[in-house]
Amino acid sequence: MQYKIFGRHTGLRVAELALGAGNFGTRWGHGAERAEAKKIFDGYVEAGGNFIDSADSYQFGESEELLGDFIAADRDYFVVATKYTLGTTATDGISRTGNSRKNMVRSVEGSLKRLKTERIDLYWAHFADGMTPMDEILRGFDELVRAGKIHYAGLSNFPAWRVSRADLLAELRGWSPLAGIQIEYSLAERTADRELLPMAEALGLGAALWSPLGGGFLTGKYRQSEEGRINSMLARLVHTEKTARERAILDAVMAVAKDAGRSPTEVAIAWLLHKARASTTALIPILGPRTPEQLVGTLSALNLTLAANHITRLDETSRIPLGTPHEQIDGSKAAIAGGAPEAVQMPIIPVA
Repeated sequence: MQYKIFGRHTGLRVAELALGAGNFGTRWGHGAERAEAKKIFDGYVEAGGNFIDSADSYQFGESEELLGDFIAADRDYFVVATKYTLGTTATDGISRTGNSRKNMVRSVEGSLKRLKTERIDLYWAHFADGMTPMDEILRGFDELVRAGKIHYAGLSNFPAWRVSRADLLAELRGWSPLAGIQIEYSLAERTADRELLPMAEALGLGAALWSPLGGGFLTGKYRQSEEGRINSMLARLVHTEKTARERAILDAVMAVAKDAGRSPTEVAIAWLLHKARASTTALIPILGPRTPEQLVGTLSALNLTLAANHITRLDETSRIPLGTPHEQIDGSKAAIAGGAPEAVQMPIIPVA
């Protein structure tokens, strides 16, 4: 396991693969019981992992409770990340959800108790709520840092324009800087290539990447058998072969896996690791195993180096159209580099 500095605004050293604790517990009606969750945790630590990501909403608080027990023996070794926004029960109302400072303070106190710790290493706002001003969120984070209750803060599932504005606000006002972003990213979901990942690299933000297997889609299990029938609660998180593009991506993953003599899971994670190791900022895939066997299947990607032709095939098959203005900018750059300035001249608009 290699280690990276999580973004250029921190000295925080994290493993190149994080462990997502969303399956620690069974209060959602599925997940891993305590003994199984402990085996997953131990297997990740034995592989050299130190970066664990949870949320107060995961398993309605049980994820944090179990994680608190697991890290207690050597708390300082671990980089513990958790989130607030969605509340801890299915019935939490307007006073226990959202990104307000009120809910932030209430939520961090609850997480500290469940995690049985005095501080949280990385605290995320889980989702943009569409209401709370960004300066309120940032000021709240800064106060928690100054109080020693969190070390770093970040934004999860926020649009790029809000993150970039937040980064500048924190700098101008002398508040604690944002450490990074958390976003969905995989061969099946690459829309972050348009704005979010270029922004993270430009601003020096770390990026934690959730659902690196597309909710299990990239393992091929939904194509091959009834195994992994999609739970209705998680259906929105799982990619399926609903388009020609997704069918082509899975075809490519399975073909590369056959050529390499490895599993589709290993190929999908190895592609992300290749991309992460070439990045100028930390890109950290978050593994989300439900069983110890699934953990082993993902960690084994650490010793897989994909051939150049395999990388090219996966890149090209999964590539998305960048849209406007990126395609116009790329076209202009090509025209300028090729010595054809007339190709980028503004049109002449006749004046009446």
